Amino acid sequence: MINFQFNKTSLNDLGKQLKMREKALPTIKSKEAALRLEVKKAKDIEKQLDDKIEQTISSYEYMVELWGEFDTSLIEIEDVQLRSVKIAGVNIPQLDEIIYSEKPYNLFTAPLWIADGVEILKSLAQIGIEREIMNRKREILEHTRKKTTQKVNLYEKVQIPGYQEAIRKIKRFLEDEENLSKAAQKIVKSRIEEAS
Repeated sequence: MINFQFNKTSLNDLGKQLKMREKALPTIKSKEAALRLEVKKAKDIEKQLDDKIEQTISSYEYMVELWGEFDTSLIEIEDVQLRSVKIAGVNIPQLDEIIYSEKPYNLFTAPLWIADGVEILKSLAQIGIEREIMNRKREILEHTRKKTTQKVNLYEKVQIPGYQEAIRKIKRFLEDEENLSKAAQKIVKSRIEEAS
């Protein structure tokens, strides 16, 4: 519901509001399209990372019996460093670096596959962390896209038509008022002429 008064000041204010929304609408629509594309890309990458995790795990199935002997305290994730990147005007987390802490082990007494096991765990951790970050990125983008879509709909379906209708009503009122004023002036003028 747009509040207005039947006067020229209100007409001018509504005109400015209407122009502002009409000017902003194409920009908001292009942002929505860009966000929609980025959400699709993020979903595709998430799917690729899921497939990559499964492929990596299945490629090491031959080592399943050996994992029981693996000392899981040999490697830990110490820190995950992220940075913020702007996509379509939205701040998105992006993986910068994963810092691992590795405990030393005796290369002569440890089984040969231990070094491979450490690298496999690093690889799986990398993919898993990338997957989680991509999931967060997609959630942020989807949320922003939904809000942008709501704004587009608000402008297109509610505010712009509302302002246009209010402007039409004010113009009609002012025209009617002007016509009545002219008619009243004519009546006064004709009565003055009749009286003289």
